[in-house]
Amino acid sequence: MTNRKSTQDILIFNLELLRRIPRRSRITARELHQQLLDAGFQRDLRTVQRQLDVLSQHFDLERDDSSKPYGYRWLPQAKGFSLPSLTVQESLLLKLAQEHLRYLLPPSLMRSMEGFFKQATMTLISSEAPSLERQWREKVRVVSTNQPLLPPAIDQEVFDTVSEALYRNRWISLDYRNARQVLRESQHVMPLGLAQQGPRLYLVCRYRDYDNERSLAFNRILAARMLADTFIRPASFDLRSYDEDGRFGFGEGVRIRLAFCIDQEAGFHLLESPLASDQVVTEQEGGYHIQATVVDSLMLDQWLRGFGDGVWGIEKQQIDESSAAP
Repeated sequence: MTNRKSTQDILIFNLELLRRIPRRSRITARELHQQLLDAGFQRDLRTVQRQLDVLSQHFDLERDDSSKPYGYRWLPQAKGFSLPSLTVQESLLLKLAQEHLRYLLPPSLMRSMEGFFKQATMTLISSEAPSLERQWREKVRVVSTNQPLLPPAIDQEVFDTVSEALYRNRWISLDYRNARQVLRESQHVMPLGLAQQGPRLYLVCRYRDYDNERSLAFNRILAARMLADTFIRPASFDLRSYDEDGRFGFGEGVRIRLAFCIDQEAGFHLLESPLASDQVVTEQEGGYHIQATVVDSLMLDQWLRGFGDGVWGIEKQQIDESSAAP
């Protein structure tokens, strides 16, 4: 049984190694070694070099030994083996993922994918790639519903440390300066979630000896150190519920029955994109009367104020959750 598991481990390792060798550009054994470490394969550099030598004897791999460090790639004529190649569609998907998920995936995973991202780039710029696929990235864009803002600067080392601790369920020690410019050093926190809201990135966490969650702006974290002690992720915490309770909109999870009147031109989009599934719209002269169950928050108030005189008669009635039907 041990020999079988050992053989499987070697096979999986070799497959992962082959997958990361590009077809056009060259990659060194050290770069491959780091990618595999980031992906969770604990092997030393010499093992990677040795396996590359073995694989070069059985597959169409080219080793450029004209200078050190040696570079490896698939030979242009390599055929009949599906691992080295990415289709244009796969390359397009990978590049879009790289652009939009770079702060939402563990840095180690992003680093382990670096070979695929490079290969995807080469595939898309290749003359062999159909022009329609190459043009697609210029035809799609995620647009902001608010005034566009530049993202605040985030320390890459801090981001890597916090993300790694979040990934591994490890406590971290933070130096954090809040919006009032108060600096608190060596704060021990339990990282629970990462959320991107427009151009801003937030860490959801619990401070040691507390059982409530806080949202910390990532750009205000001045220093971070991953601690040795781990934690069991609280079963009571759910990031989706945290968001749905309006926490990122500066709310406290209080649900209300909201009613207001809105000018017809300003409010027409609410017929297409309702505030909630139970929204009720009543037409009236010059506009609409809207009723819906929502979470009360500062973001809601700012949204209503944004219509100016186009919104009037705002009423909020707090819902008694204790009397709600189970």
